Amino acid sequence: MPTGDLLDVLLAGGTRADRATHVRHVPARDARVAPWPSWADPDLVAGYRALGVAQPWEHQARAAQAAWDARHTVLATATGSGKSLAFWLPALSAARSAARRAPEAPVAVERSPRRAATLYLCPTKALAADQLHAVERLLGAAGIRDVRVTTCDGDTPSDERRWAREYADVVLTNPDFLHFALLPQHQRWARLLSSLTYVVIDEGHAYRGVFGAHVGLVVRRLRRLAAAYGAAPTFVLASATTAEPQVSAARLIGVDPCEVVAVEDDASPSGTRTVVLWRPPELPGGSGPWRDLLPDDDPWGPVDHPRRTATAETADLLADLVTAGARTLAFTRSRRGAESVAASARAHLAEVDPSLPPLVSAYRGGYLPEERRELERAIRTGELRALATTNALELGVDITGLDAVLIAGWPGTRVSFWQQAGRAGRAGADGLVAFVAREDPLDTYLVEHPEALLDEPVEATVFDTGNPYVLAPHLAAAAAERPLRADELTPFGPGAPAVLDDLVERGWLRRRSSGWYWTHPEPASRLTDLRGAGGAPVRVVEAGTGRVLGTVDAGSADATVHPGAVYVHQGVTFVVDTLDLEDGVALVTHREVDYGTWARWVTSTEIRRVDAEVAWGPITWGFGAVDVTSQVLGYQRKRIPDLQVLGSEELDLPARTLPTTAVWWTAPPPVLQAAGVTAEAAPGALHAAEHASIGLLPLLATCDRWDLGGLSTVQHPDTGTATVFVHDGYPGGAGFAERGFHLGATWLRATRDAIVACGCASGCPGCVQSPKCGNGNEPLAKDAAVRLLDVVLGHAPG
Repeated sequence: MPTGDLLDVLLAGGTRADRATHVRHVPARDARVAPWPSWADPDLVAGYRALGVAQPWEHQARAAQAAWDARHTVLATATGSGKSLAFWLPALSAARSAARRAPEAPVAVERSPRRAATLYLCPTKALAADQLHAVERLLGAAGIRDVRVTTCDGDTPSDERRWAREYADVVLTNPDFLHFALLPQHQRWARLLSSLTYVVIDEGHAYRGVFGAHVGLVVRRLRRLAAAYGAAPTFVLASATTAEPQVSAARLIGVDPCEVVAVEDDASPSGTRTVVLWRPPELPGGSGPWRDLLPDDDPWGPVDHPRRTATAETADLLADLVTAGARTLAFTRSRRGAESVAASARAHLAEVDPSLPPLVSAYRGGYLPEERRELERAIRTGELRALATTNALELGVDITGLDAVLIAGWPGTRVSFWQQAGRAGRAGADGLVAFVAREDPLDTYLVEHPEALLDEPVEATVFDTGNPYVLAPHLAAAAAERPLRADELTPFGPGAPAVLDDLVERGWLRRRSSGWYWTHPEPASRLTDLRGAGGAPVRVVEAGTGRVLGTVDAGSADATVHPGAVYVHQGVTFVVDTLDLEDGVALVTHREVDYGTWARWVTSTEIRRVDAEVAWGPITWGFGAVDVTSQVLGYQRKRIPDLQVLGSEELDLPARTLPTTAVWWTAPPPVLQAAGVTAEAAPGALHAAEHASIGLLPLLATCDRWDLGGLSTVQHPDTGTATVFVHDGYPGGAGFAERGFHLGATWLRATRDAIVACGCASGCPGCVQSPKCGNGNEPLAKDAAVRLLDVVLGHAPG
């Protein structure tokens, strides 16, 4: 469908044109091809040709050649640029060559010749299943029957796992299975490990923060065991376009960057992509009934009209696109958002044509695997015309033929934005992308400053494998897999010896002259959770039937499935009856309600260690280790869709302490006085500056505001003065707060500019209000925050 027609659908013939703050046409790009390499298996090449690939694109050929030459390789190109050919061509050619050398008569596994095995790792089971389908289709088109491919993950039955161990040439899995099953039972996987030739790491940009650190250490454990079985696999990474892909890839696999070949020049064809930045309209009226009595030009100041929510606006746009026949994905920031967009879009469509609502569905994490597979199949075949999804569909599940992508709220990074946008117009077709801003400081800033989104380079991937909270359990797991020797510590970083000493002191490991040993009966792999969730997921179970509806992360269970919370599954509302944190179960009952629930909590922060400190005159900037203690105290019930507060309830839940890292800056009395911030206004000024700075830090680091937390206080016991803290939301930290410390002036200047640019009178979700504030966004003082930031920036170096 022509993007001009789709743009007109969004603009509603011009009646919604004022909501589009910027329209950018990204020009089309012609393809550049290369010849098939001479070493490529002829049958495999014939299979690709049968599927319509006459020649590889230049970036595919370059990356495949580097991998064939046994050089670690990272291919960082756009969504839909055919990255999979670059790793399957050498991997399957090597497997085919080895298969020809294998004896025709069966022999015992331990005496069979080594075959060229490949281990494929990706972040999600959905992507592994999608890749299995693609490889089987390729092998079928090629008529190849001597290469054995399978998936293996936590859902795989034991007999299929056994087949994978004994026969598979290619095993598609995820880092979690590697950590919990394959590496701890490496003796069973000796055949695969001893013949391991390639390790493919797909969607490499997804491995950031704490998750990236965990996966980096799992990869180091894999390399160590492969070496013990006599293998030295070549690593091939596929990633979205990121900054410094060579450095990020080297950090992930634990080698020097000079050992990695980076291929970044995208030679695939691309149609014209139209990108629209969209700000929902102001709602009539104001935040209180008396507001309606004031004119907009009231001499006491403008009326703060709240804007329509991004989810409501996206639901309207999605319904219009579906009515026009466009195949569309609508990305949302949360599971609740995905359900809300899908339900609202279906309601709009029902008023137009009763046959249209079944063409729209929600897709999110927490669904059962069979539900997700069916939704992927339906959108791929066209049985569904639209999905409202979380970032669960951001990764490389192959869904072609999409006309448009709606992005409801900033997805956290430019990498994620372009990855989601790349779903529109795949395979060289034109596509439409609309970014619908939430009432959020960063969203507001980006739709008013399009150059910050569309003209700036994408971010580098940030993670720290030296984080002791991440490193310790992986060293314990490595020792459990095979006693850990001193000469094997280098890949684990310079902090490994000190962490090992701590593990010995705590009784986790025993030190002998030959190395470190795990001596406990339970598996060491259970000491950590790769996803950083802080424990096993909490299952959401329907009380009357025992049906498992889905799961939520343990760390967010207190705030999302507490007693009385509303839980939405495929548009159906349930209310939580009980939450059992010990057993990890939330029991729910189906109830039709017209409200949602929002948790309220209190937080305190204690500085445990100062790692870095710098003075801006009277202002001190610090970075270091902190303990953040939070407790959910209760929740509010808000009517949907107008979010009017219907009531509140108290809860009795335990406090949780998060050891992490934070950046902080102080505002001693002379600074507050210079800014004209009185003692009464100080709490609101600090609180507003904290919220806005949390909202803007994702502009500088590969995170989003949900990876962060904060605290502001007029008298902190550890600094002795007014202080603003911003901390990482993961045990041990994830590198985001440290990034803020090193870019303090740039960060606060963007924060100040975003607040000033907002046209509201006293503060709104577009500048200083936060969707995750545990204090109900009270108190906030917008103007005082601007004056305070002006004074703080006046002391900045340079």
